[in-house]
Amino acid sequence: MWEDNIKNARILIVDDQEANVLYLESVLRKAGYTDFRSTSDSREVLPLFEQRRPDLLLDLMMPHLDGFAVMEQLKPLVAEDSYLPILVLTADVSPETRRRALSGGANDFLVKPFDPREAVLRIHNLLSAWFLHLMPQQQKQILEEKVRERTRELEDSQLEVLQRLAQAAEFRDDDTGQHTRRVGEMAALLAQALDFPEAQVEVIRRAAPLHDVGKIGISDTILLKPGKLTEEEFEIIKSHTAIGARLLAGGHSDFVKTAETIAISHHERWDGNGYPQRLKAEEIPLEGRIVAVTDVFDALTHERPYKKAWPVEEARAEIEKQSGKQFDPRVVEAFLQVMLNERPAVSEFACGLVTRP
Repeated sequence: MWEDNIKNARILIVDDQEANVLYLESVLRKAGYTDFRSTSDSREVLPLFEQRRPDLLLDLMMPHLDGFAVMEQLKPLVAEDSYLPILVLTADVSPETRRRALSGGANDFLVKPFDPREAVLRIHNLLSAWFLHLMPQQQKQILEEKVRERTRELEDSQLEVLQRLAQAAEFRDDDTGQHTRRVGEMAALLAQALDFPEAQVEVIRRAAPLHDVGKIGISDTILLKPGKLTEEEFEIIKSHTAIGARLLAGGHSDFVKTAETIAISHHERWDGNGYPQRLKAEEIPLEGRIVAVTDVFDALTHERPYKKAWPVEEARAEIEKQSGKQFDPRVVEAFLQVMLNERPAVSEFACGLVTRP
């Protein structure tokens, strides 16, 4: 395996003499190397390096750009915690040339004319050192990928638990259990209309269904009461926002953080008369302002133990009427745009018939 890595190394041969290039290619081929490129024009080294990120064989005595200039060009392209293996092929054996090459980034020398067996050994040694250097980085990348994979699995498990918890809460006053899903889909449509990045749209799609997860802590006697709530009972109902936020508090993923924000803020009002914090206008997180509209629209258009379902057009008119009062005018404008552009889909949402991935 180790030898396979070395033999498959990417090697770039640079020499202004075509005969030298052909000779080096022959030496490498006989030694079992298969992935090498050659150029006799030092000006091509930089673009070739950017394309292939090779191990490099370099001649110092070339027209246009000599080896020193090429090494200087390559320095910014090599990471600070890494290096580029460079084998210098030169007929100049003066101490000054060696010092200058080593300070420029060269790792080893071959003096022309060179013994092909010595060339292969030096190339092998350079590549062995290079792959030893790469091993910790590759292991680190493998470990980081495993951590990312475990994190994704943990987040997926967390999402599933929270979704089931939200559904359990919702089943108590919505026997279809679809309210949460519809609110999530409609919230995503509004986020798109408000030009949210696609990744954030998906976060809102997944987080919005948890807006009423705090209902799990509200008694059925109050939650399902068919008549008007007393002032004391309404205060208990309002506490579901804080309960939901506490259930979701301390999350590390964007999804859970957004769900917490939505849970605590989706009953705030644009005019400052909402709850639980009586936030006003843009003090209310935008995600909460979006879900405020979708939650009310869905609640209006579906029957509950304490109310009949409204026709879609009457619900739309009510949302528009509350622009600047209960709801953010910009979010209402996006809602009306979605209603106009996706009327069939919105009607299906209102009827609970739509099925989306």
